[in-house]
Amino acid sequence: MTTLVPTSEEDPALAVVRFTAESSWADAGPEVAEGQVSRLCVEAQECMIQNRWLDLASLMLTSADVIFSKASEKDLECVYTVICNLVKRPESLDQVHEIAELIATKVTQQPNDKPALRLKILFNLYNLLENPYSQFYVYMKALNLAISGKVTEHVLLSLKKIDNLLKEWNLGIKDQRDLFLAVANILKENKGSAKDSFNFLVKYLETFSGEDASTMTEAKEEAVRTIIEFVKSPDMFQGDLLDMPAIAQLEKDAEYALVYQLLKLFLTQKLDAYLDFHSTNATFLKSHGLVHEDCVTKMRLISLVDLVTNESGQIPYSLIKDTLQIEDNEVESWVVKAITAKLMDCRIDQMNQVVIVSRCSDRIFGNNQWQALRTKLANWRVNIANVINTIQANKITEDAAQATQGLMTR
Repeated sequence: MTTLVPTSEEDPALAVVRFTAESSWADAGPEVAEGQVSRLCVEAQECMIQNRWLDLASLMLTSADVIFSKASEKDLECVYTVICNLVKRPESLDQVHEIAELIATKVTQQPNDKPALRLKILFNLYNLLENPYSQFYVYMKALNLAISGKVTEHVLLSLKKIDNLLKEWNLGIKDQRDLFLAVANILKENKGSAKDSFNFLVKYLETFSGEDASTMTEAKEEAVRTIIEFVKSPDMFQGDLLDMPAIAQLEKDAEYALVYQLLKLFLTQKLDAYLDFHSTNATFLKSHGLVHEDCVTKMRLISLVDLVTNESGQIPYSLIKDTLQIEDNEVESWVVKAITAKLMDCRIDQMNQVVIVSRCSDRIFGNNQWQALRTKLANWRVNIANVINTIQANKITEDAAQATQGLMTR
């Protein structure tokens, strides 16, 4: 098929109508095709004369959709470029949005047919729009198409600009939810983006703070998903999830109470509590894709860190052994694992069989942690003030001594 390149004075939109009509009716024979092509061109001209841009877009999209599977991608890109440019014709922003909505809806109806090209068309449409809400609408269509068409790699670069886009779009809570959830789903499909996906899930759940109970139920499935993702992750040990209303609602939920108990266990308890939980809920854990051995590994690291917060900074080997339920010769290797995971900074004293900890991470950061931080900052402030006073006092003494020495010399 030849590439569409307008070379006459004919309006590009009319040229596209003629091209797509001829292509879609080519198999019907010249007698039938000629009449249909003429009819569509006349109808298109009437739309243009009467400024019926939405009707023109609908007419063009119908013909373009017919040839989508058989036309070359180069021809289709040219055709849809002209169609997308129709959003520049109306003066009313409402009409522009209607056209953008029609194009985006039509383009995303068959996401598995040339999905990468469809994405390219949507981003071309996005770049032609000036109204922030229309931009957001088309962008969401693009994200959903990327998921359905399994071409999420084509939208990853745009996700890095989400914070700036949010400022431009000035979205309401409902639209923010849709965006955060779509981004989380896209990142989930890409290796190495699990933590970013989790963070967007958390942002999604945070939008439910202050909502009534009926609205909060919308977040139950994603709240469960967030908890399971947290427990599964081998490198996530901290979180303020328990305080989030969207997650707290699961505590007394008949279906999901066990999920909440699991989260609370991983954020506030030690290995022995997990083993008790597993003994009665092994089937439940497997149903959510959780591997017992992986959970034990994570709980051992968490339990080790928890010992630091409850001790004076020196942890005996014997206590680590009993808490982690390991052998004597495994103690140091688990300490090294905790250091590697950046859960603590410490020194291993083999002679005295203790671990001397200089820093450790808290699993949760609530009121107690804020109070402890406030106390540390207050002490730091006092210490700095004492140092400054000492320096000033020494300076005064030194100045006095120098002045006395000068008088004696004279």
